[in-house]
Order: sequence, then structure tokens, then C-alpha cells
Amino acid sequence: MNEMLNARFQKLGFSPADILLPKNNIDMTRWAVVACDQFTSQPEYWRSVEKTVGDAPSALNLILPEARLRAPDVDRHIKNINQAMENDLKENIFDLFPDSVIYLERVQSDGKIRHGLIGKIDLEDYDFTPGNGALIRATEGTVLSRIPPRVKVREHAAIEISHVMLLIDDPEDKLLAPFRDGNQMKLLYQFPLRWGGGSVKGWKLTDAQISHVADALEFLRDPDEQARKYGLDNNPDGEDISPLLFAVGDGNHSLATAKQCYEDLKKITPESEWKLLPARYALVEIVNLHDDALRFEPIHRHVSNINPEKLIDALLRFYPGAYFDNNLDQNPDNQDMNGRNAHRIKLIYAGQERVFVIPNPTAQLAVGTLQAFLDDYTAKNGGEIDYIHGDDVVRDLSKQPDSMGFLLPAMGKDQLFRTVIKDGVLPRKTFSMGHARDKRYYIEARKIR
Repeated sequence: MNEMLNARFQKLGFSPADILLPKNNIDMTRWAVVACDQFTSQPEYWRSVEKTVGDAPSALNLILPEARLRAPDVDRHIKNINQAMENDLKENIFDLFPDSVIYLERVQSDGKIRHGLIGKIDLEDYDFTPGNGALIRATEGTVLSRIPPRVKVREHAAIEISHVMLLIDDPEDKLLAPFRDGNQMKLLYQFPLRWGGGSVKGWKLTDAQISHVADALEFLRDPDEQARKYGLDNNPDGEDISPLLFAVGDGNHSLATAKQCYEDLKKITPESEWKLLPARYALVEIVNLHDDALRFEPIHRHVSNINPEKLIDALLRFYPGAYFDNNLDQNPDNQDMNGRNAHRIKLIYAGQERVFVIPNPTAQLAVGTLQAFLDDYTAKNGGEIDYIHGDDVVRDLSKQPDSMGFLLPAMGKDQLFRTVIKDGVLPRKTFSMGHARDKRYYIEARKIR
């Protein structure tokens, strides 16, 4: 990569990477396994993966499934992971593709095709703390207690193998559309994914195509484009707002772990050498949040061990001016009966369903309005909050006495970046991004030591 192009990428937080891929004699269907944070309550899934992989080279040997995070022998398992990385490098199972960007097409379990780019990000441009102005930001709150166990894996790791997906807000598809015809690119892999994951293809971009990546990201990062897209030119405070180019869609705790390991290395490394640290960077896949294959599904709430009538009284006091609308499905999710901006949340309890309307909310999303109340109420009065996928599941659970369900509207894709910019992060458990089978599979790797 020439110096001029390299200088452009340094301002964008994303750049080509020295990517490792298993050699042609490796069985890729046994190499690739799904993200470690999936199927955590289904140990039989991971037992099936182990049985299928057997003694073959596999990403399974390089990751710690969260289902095993609290196993009594977890430290031994971590040592085995680090040793497996060293063994794979010594046995020369990888081909190296220097300064590369890979274009990926993933056929999901529903038959839809998701498009992405593989490269590395600069962890200096990533921050997971709420309200930060980093170019790359977490979308939801990061649970700090989940980082130390992952640090144990990464701090002595020779390579990283990533399931991180970053989202860009590219409604015109400027970044990825030019690659969809496959012209000029070299096909690197094509194979089915086991365990219901669909299939995947990956191509290496040409230098000219990598230059296009820089062009498109520069456009999306442009302050005038960001101001137009998110209404920042009408910022009432008159303050400059830092651009947001990438929002973390999946794998935020893995990315936060990489950040922590890098920050630890900085403490024992002269500042002049920070740019040379391989651990300063992290492998990611970039996906357009407007990709038709990417579905945002709401995560609903169910509260148990409460008195529904007392909770409703408290809700009305918490939001003065709020009311119940008897027209359950007549008004849009974001308006009240007078056409004002509002949040509409469906309450389910004691065999009935009612729509609670909060006009002129301060939060960007209905889930933020609801979560603020539920956190306050349960802290003062007790009760257990569960986070539920699926309307029918919420309705079934809400048949139980002393409980209540809350059905939330799906978050619009155009709301994600705007909310992170204005509210800092989304409320926890705001949305789910597709089925577990369709999460990113581990394929590419990169040396970090």
C-alpha cells in the first residue's frame, strides 16, 4: 500500500491488514465455527461442534466459547488455546495475504446474502465508554466484569481470530455496491458453513478497489455529510459533535478486551513504538446496517414479582402527561393521538393489553424511556426484569400472576447512529441482529504478537 493511501486510512480508523487464511489443504467447513458468544445455554451445540471438528485444524481450538467461561478447568483451556495458536503458526497452516481487504458474501440460513469487508481497525479510534467522541463506538453499555476473563485469553495470544462486526450508516450503499459483481477480485474461499450457518465466499480486493474503500469511508466521515444525515447542523448547544463512522454491531466485549490488552501494553512500551504494536489493531468485518439481509429485532421486557396496578400508578407518576390509548394499533409507533412525537409501549398483564403513550420523550428510543422507569422502579420496589425475544413469548409469560410484559417497537435502522450520537449508547438489550446461526463465523486470523 503506497504512503498516500496509507495516510488516508490513518484518518479513517480502518485499514488493510496482514490477513492469515488456512491453506488450501485445510477443510474449511471444519475450520469455521460460529461466534463464541452464541448458544451459551445449549452446551449440546458445542459438543456437536467438537465431535464434528475432531482432530482437524479448526478455529474451535483458538476460541473460548462463553458456555465454558465459568468451567472449573477454564484456565487449562485458555493455556490450550494459546498453545494451539503457537502450534498452528509452527506447522505453517496459514497463507499470509499482506495489506489486504477481503470482500465477503455470506448466505444466511434464510437464503439472504449479507455483504461485508474484512480489515483491521485502530484501537486508538475505538472507545466503549458512554458519551465518548470516538470514530468507532460501542452501541450498548459494556459490562466491565466480562472483560477480565477474555483478557486472560488474548494477553498471551499469538494471533487473533475475530467475530467482530462493525456497522456503517450507508443508505446509498456507496462502500459495498461496487464489489457485488465479483469483477477483478481474486476468489480466496468458498464453502458451506456447518451447523445451519449457510455458506460464505471471500475475495481479495485489488489496489484500485482498496482506494475506493478509502473514498467511500472519507465521504461517510465527512462532517458536512454527518451534519446533514443526523441533524447536527441544528445542534441547539452550538457545540461541535465528533463524527461517528463505525458502530459496533456484534462482538463489543471482544473489542473491549482487545482495547484493554493494548492499553496494558502501552504502559510498558515507549510511546514512539505504539504504532508498531500489532496489538494496537483488531480484525473486524464492516457491514452496512442498511443491508437487506440484516434484521433488527426488538428485545422486549417482562417483569415478575410485582403488583401490576402499583407499577402502573408509578409509571404514570414517573411520566406526567402520559396516558393510555385505547386504539391499540391505530397510531404510528412514534406519535400520539395528536400527531406529536411520542413513544408507544404495549403493556400486557392480567389478560389485557394496553398502549401506554409518553408524549415528547427525552430519550431517542422507546426502550430508553421504558428502561429508565423499570430500573428506577425495581431498585425501589423489587421485581425481576427479563429480556425476551418474540411477542408470543412475552404474552405467554405475562399470563403469570404478579407479572407484566412490555412489547417494544423495533428500532428503525436510521435511529441507530443518531441515538448513539445524541444519547451516548443505546439502553442495554435494545435490539438483536439476526439469528444465532447467522452470526459471524471465525475464518480469517491475524498475528498480534
